[in-house]
Formats: sequence, structure tokens, C-alpha cells
Amino acid sequence: MAIAPEKIRNVALVGSQGSGKTTLAEALLYRAGVIDRTGRVEEGTTVCDFSPEERAATHSQSLSLASFEWHGHKINLLDTPGAPDYAGELHAALQVADLLVFVIDASSGVDHRTTAIWRQAADAGLPRIVFVNKLDREHASFDNVLSDLQDAFGTGVAPLELPIGTGPGFHGIADLLTDKAYIYDSGAAEETDIPSEMEDQESEVHEHLVENIVVADDDMLEQYFEGNIPSPAELEVVLGRGVADGSVFPVVCGSATGPIAVDRLANFLVEIGPPPTTRAMTVTMSDIDSEPACDPDGDQLACVFKTISDDYVGQISLFRVLSGTIRRDDNLTNSTSGDSERLRGLVNLVGGKQDDIDGISAGDIGGVTKLQHTRTGDTLTNAGRAVVQLEPWPDPVLAYGLLPKTRAAEDKLGTGLRRLTDEDPSLQLERSEETHQTLLRGLGEAHLRLAIARLDRMGIEVETEDLRVPYRQTVTGTGDAEGKHKKQSGGHGQFGVAYVRIEPLPRGSGFEFVDAISGGAIPRSYIPAVEAGIRDAMADGGDLGFPIVDIKATVYDGKHHSVDSSEFSFNMAGKLAFNAAFAQANPVVLEPMARVEITVAPEYQGDVMGDLSSRRGQVQGTDAGPWGEQVIHAIVPEAELVRYAIELRSLTGGRARFKSERVSYEILSGALPEAATA
Repeated sequence: MAIAPEKIRNVALVGSQGSGKTTLAEALLYRAGVIDRTGRVEEGTTVCDFSPEERAATHSQSLSLASFEWHGHKINLLDTPGAPDYAGELHAALQVADLLVFVIDASSGVDHRTTAIWRQAADAGLPRIVFVNKLDREHASFDNVLSDLQDAFGTGVAPLELPIGTGPGFHGIADLLTDKAYIYDSGAAEETDIPSEMEDQESEVHEHLVENIVVADDDMLEQYFEGNIPSPAELEVVLGRGVADGSVFPVVCGSATGPIAVDRLANFLVEIGPPPTTRAMTVTMSDIDSEPACDPDGDQLACVFKTISDDYVGQISLFRVLSGTIRRDDNLTNSTSGDSERLRGLVNLVGGKQDDIDGISAGDIGGVTKLQHTRTGDTLTNAGRAVVQLEPWPDPVLAYGLLPKTRAAEDKLGTGLRRLTDEDPSLQLERSEETHQTLLRGLGEAHLRLAIARLDRMGIEVETEDLRVPYRQTVTGTGDAEGKHKKQSGGHGQFGVAYVRIEPLPRGSGFEFVDAISGGAIPRSYIPAVEAGIRDAMADGGDLGFPIVDIKATVYDGKHHSVDSSEFSFNMAGKLAFNAAFAQANPVVLEPMARVEITVAPEYQGDVMGDLSSRRGQVQGTDAGPWGEQVIHAIVPEAELVRYAIELRSLTGGRARFKSERVSYEILSGALPEAATA
């Protein structure tokens, strides 16, 4: 049965690795009656961590969807990994969520990863609330976390609850809207009065909360000044508006393992969480951008934001319906590729479990099985060439070369890699013609190792190697040499002589060939063979094997034989002449240089700049970046950046990010690294 958009909540659980997001999802599903017992992340028994790789790693590596009903509403939970290597999964969730719940460990507080995700959410204009988790642990402190939140994110951070008890003694919460306490000694919430020892604190925080809420509504503020205290229900309405417009960030608390106050979090999601009708998503049709209404009766329009490979049903495409109602067996067009897709199997997901359904309406999130032509990021529609504009996925920062272990793996590797990159746009596949490597690029070492593990599960065993640097060679002087190819073995022989002069060209010019033959020393028909031989020699790269570039080669004389000369003979003569001339012309190795932009917390700026200098980098300048960060601009040899993503994270404790692009080739000033190979 279709659900009205106003009754849907699309909620992403976000935060640092280890904060308890997956355990919180498990507790919410348990409280909703979807599961009859809670699993444990450490044992690989949770609903949301269902892939073999996640169960082995005992932490989330992929985005998962788990839906449940609560008080007449449908809540679609998007459980996201916390590690930055899986930022592509977080990115996918942010494309379709209407509310983010930041899960914070009460023992460790607000860390740099939480801050980074908060800034990302703020830049996207997404509503946020905070769940302070693990309050039943030793050294847990709600007050410290609240202070950290307000220092980091401003006065819009407002507590709605206070914990009752500390550490292992935590057993309930005080509701600041209703002035009531909820005790969980029996496992279920029991409403009672605020404990006497908390009355003064609760009253003070309650008054401050009410004042912060009423200032957002002129009529309510006027009544408040007249002595009319708004009811909790009235306060919730205004609070919900503040959450939706990103001016208020409520803080609630509990313990997912208790579970304590998890049911109250679910209440808040339906009471103050924004419905999908509040989020405008841009769609381009005939080069015109629009924001379609979240209308179950409108044109059918959905975006695929995540693809899952299931061992039993195959590919499952997760999608959000922006408009219309999508039904089983509908034929829609993938407007990204132009292909037609029949949606044979619609499913509602709870982690790795799928339940068949007949339809999914505007605002809702679901899955469809076995699409033939659809990738993550594509649009499905019956409205012509309408394309949902999702934000670009994060750019890769690390690359591995892949080497198949067996002939069978070699035959299947291309198919397996295309499957991975179709499912996860933050993985990119590249074939380097210069280094002859098959390269898989990702967001970090763990991200790439996960991809390798998934290939292994497909029966494709590979070895990995670091990215090889695509060195090149050129000359700084001139060379002049004879190339003679002569062979006699009975019958027609082989004979060709070419004289070739080479000289350098400006950087980036490539190759110029000049035919200066006169008097028929080399017949016209054989000149192209000489040029081809020179080009072959340049591609082979001589003793080092690096391609040779930026050279002008002139063939100015030669000899031929009326019977024994051939195209092959002059191809070999051109190659031999070039190699001999190249050795005379003061050859040098060129290394690729990258323009690097590093965004870093100010306290690590000096360390990063010093490290760049040790990498032969040239700092070009610095700018003030977003959120008080510093942006460092530098030119750095690519050889120094092969594992920079890992090393920068270690140097800064994860408080920096970078991007780079190749800008030039320069003469290698030092010795060629021993590991460099063609």
C-alpha cells in the first residue's frame, strides 16, 4: 500500500567509525518489532552489516537500507560507514536523506571525522540532529559532549534531553519539553517525575530551551512575553521547522546497547523529522532545470543512489522516488543511457533481507532487482530525458595496479572491475598505456582492499602493486647517426641505410619528422617506413624503456638496393639510426609533475608544508579555506604522491584532504628510483 509522503522519514545515521551507528539501527529495528533479538557488530550478526567482508571486518563498509514502521510512519534508515575510506557510501546517503542523525560516542566526544561530516552536511543544507550514544559506558559524559558540540557547531545545538545517572548507572532520561522523566529499569520506558536532585538543572535547561524555540516564531514569542507558556506540542511544531531549515540541531541521548531511549529517538524522527516533501532535488529536462513536486500522482521519476550485489538475487538497485508511483512490471527509461528497463522485482529492504512489494511512491526509498542497463547515479523515468542531478562522487586519491594470478582470472577481470565501478562510482578503472598497468583508483587503502576482496568473492584472484610513475625521456642536445640493416641468407636479402639527425623540441611538442632526402638516396616509397621505425624506437624507449618525446628527427641521406631493399629494411634502419643518435644527444628522464591542493587544519599546516619540501615539492602559496581551514597550493613530482593519501592521513591524524592533477613534465633532477620500471 502506498504511503503518503508526509508519513515518510528518510534518515541517515552518520558519524565516526565505532560510534555505534549500526548498533543503533539494530536497536531501532528491535524496538519497532522488525527483529526479535539484537545482533552484535563484533559477532557479525547485525542486520545492516550483512556482507561477508563486513562480517569479517566487524565494522560497516557499505551503505545499507533498513526500513521500519513507527506510529503510522515509515522510517527508511540509511546506515553509513564512518571511516573516510568509505566516503562514497556516505555521499550516496546524503543524496537521498532528508535528515541526518549524528551518532556520537559519549566517551570520545566530537572528533575530526564528526566535524568533517557535519561540514559536508552543512554545505549540502541538510537537517541534523544528534544522538549521544553509549552513555552507560565508563567515562561517558553528556555534558562534555554537549559543550564540544556547541563549541564546534554553534548555539543552534540544543539539548532536548538530559541523562539520568552516569556511566553504568545511566538508566533513563529527563525530557526537557515535557518536564517528565523516563526510566528504563524494566527495559521499557516508565514515565515519572524528574528526580529531585535534577530538578534545578532540568528547570534551568528547560527554560533556556523554550526561549531558544520561541524566538523562531513571532506570534509564539509575543505570547511568551505575555506569560503564556507554549505547550510541548506547540513547541514541537516550531522545533520541527527549525530542524527543517537547518537553524536548530536538537541533541538527544541514550544507549543503543541498553537499549535506553532508542524508542524516544524514533518518536523524535516522526515528530520533528522533515518529510521528503521538504527536500528539493534538481531535475534537468531539455536543458531546463526544475524541482519536481513530491507527488505520488506525478510523472514517474526515480534516482538510483546505490547498487548492491546479492549472492542469491544478483544486482539490487536502491532508488528514491522523486515523483509519481513506481509499480511492479513498469517499463521505464534509463534517461542516462537511453535504455528501457522493466522493473520486475520491487523490494523493501531490511539490511540484507528483501520483501517483495507492489509499488513505491513519491518520497519513498526501495529497491529493484536485476536491472540490465542501470548503474549507480542513473535516472529512471517515463518523462522523456529527465535526469536527476546528483552531486559528483568523491574523487579517488589512491591507485593500485592489478595483476591477475591465473589465466581464468585474467579472462574475468575486466567484467568484474566493470561491475565494481558500475556499483560504486568512487572507484575508477583505468588502463595506462605508458606503464601498461590496469589501475583501480579509490578513496583509500581500505576502500581498495574491499574492492579486491569483492573480486576474490567473484572468483577473480589478483595481486596488487603500487602505481608506476609514467616517466618519459627526451634529449637536450643533438645527435647524428647511421642506421644500417643488412642481412643475406640466400635469395633476396635485406638492405637499408638511413642517416638520421635528432634535436630537442619544446616541452609538450611531441614528435616532428622531416624528410630531407634528395637525389633518390632512399626511394619515396620507403620514407614512411623510416618514420615508422623512428616512432617504434621512441615508443620502445631504449635501455630504460620510457617513451621518448619532444624530438625532431630528420632523415637526410641513405642507401638502397634495387633488389634487397624493402619497407622492413628501412623500418629497421630508421630504428637503429634513431637509437644511435639518441645516445649521442644527451638524453634525460622526464618526470610528471602534479598541481596539488591540500586543505588542512591550521595546526597541521607547518607539518604539511615541511613534508612537501621533503618530497621535492614547491609550495606556490596558501589561501584561507572553508571552516577556518588552510589550503596549500604546490607543485610536486608524481613519484612522491604514489601513497600520499595514506601518508597525509597519518601526518595529520586524518585532518587533511587533497586533490591533484598532472600539469607538466620536467627533467628529473636526481637519480631514477630503483623501483621505477617501464
